[in-house]
Amino acid sequence: MTDQYDKAEMVALKTELVEWSAELGFQKMGVSDINLGEAEQRLQQWLTAKFHGSMEYMDRHGSKRSHPDELVPGTVRVISVRMDYFPEPQDHARQLLDHGSKAYISRYALGRDYHKVLRTRLRALASRIEERIGEYGYRVFVDSAPVLEKALAEKAGIGWIGKHTNVIDKTTGSWFFLGELYTDVPLPIDAAEVSHCGSCTVCIDICPTKAIVGPYVLDARRCISYLTIENKGSIPVEFRKDIGNRIYGCDDCQLFCPWNKYAKPTAEKDFAPRHGLDSVQLTDLFSWDRETWLQKTEGSAIRRIGHERWLRNIAIALGNATTTPEVVAALKLRQHSHSELVTEHVEWALQQHESC
Repeated sequence: MTDQYDKAEMVALKTELVEWSAELGFQKMGVSDINLGEAEQRLQQWLTAKFHGSMEYMDRHGSKRSHPDELVPGTVRVISVRMDYFPEPQDHARQLLDHGSKAYISRYALGRDYHKVLRTRLRALASRIEERIGEYGYRVFVDSAPVLEKALAEKAGIGWIGKHTNVIDKTTGSWFFLGELYTDVPLPIDAAEVSHCGSCTVCIDICPTKAIVGPYVLDARRCISYLTIENKGSIPVEFRKDIGNRIYGCDDCQLFCPWNKYAKPTAEKDFAPRHGLDSVQLTDLFSWDRETWLQKTEGSAIRRIGHERWLRNIAIALGNATTTPEVVAALKLRQHSHSELVTEHVEWALQQHESC
């Protein structure tokens, strides 16, 4: 496929891609080659250290994760895109952290499931390319396959991987989603971004569970996002107090990152909070039965954890909440749940209020 395109044509297409990406709601677009040798070494070291916990999928697929052309034969370039999602001023989110009665949900999950939003826009971008050059090889990815999206974004100039392992743009911060378009079209590549973290360690210092065990190294087994989302079983007692009121994910390392002082709320309506989840009482959420939960989480990324783990997480948050008759009553209503997982965490939560 590469031989059929001349350089002038590729330069012109690249210019159009920038325009089309903006029209489709992406705040930035970049192109990288597929050489991920350094990222592959870092991934292997991370896996060897067992920092991925129960996320076995991180160790599957052999070398396909770090070799795009093995995952999608014929791939020579990766188009990376960024879409901002932060829905509110950061002060509001900070004020909710460890609140005595309200829940904190990671800001990325307040609105519509980002997988659907970005995938639809990326497919539209792919179609525009096809209209321009004819049939070509491509495949769209949005956090749903063995793809080193952060390393690819860094190579494409979208931003650099910060010490908290999220990608940061020096003009707008880190509150954005990433998506990729693998292609056999030899587009001009962008210059890779370099780190601007310097000597700053705010993200490392602020992490409630000390999950960032070193610059650019995250032990997922300690991470609240992992514990409340990826972890399917009991949450270790040693982390329960530190989880506070975070019932789905954690944003602390981003909320306090100095680069995010430049972040602005998104205008993307799909990411606007639904059902008041940006400021809601824990007792209200704990009262949702399965049917209500399914209704309220329709089209949301929260669906992935299921109702049982949702209740597990809220039970911990209620255990950390200010002691009130309402909190204790809410917990006692589920003290004898049909779920052993929920019951265990409710019992722990009630114990936190016994001495008060």
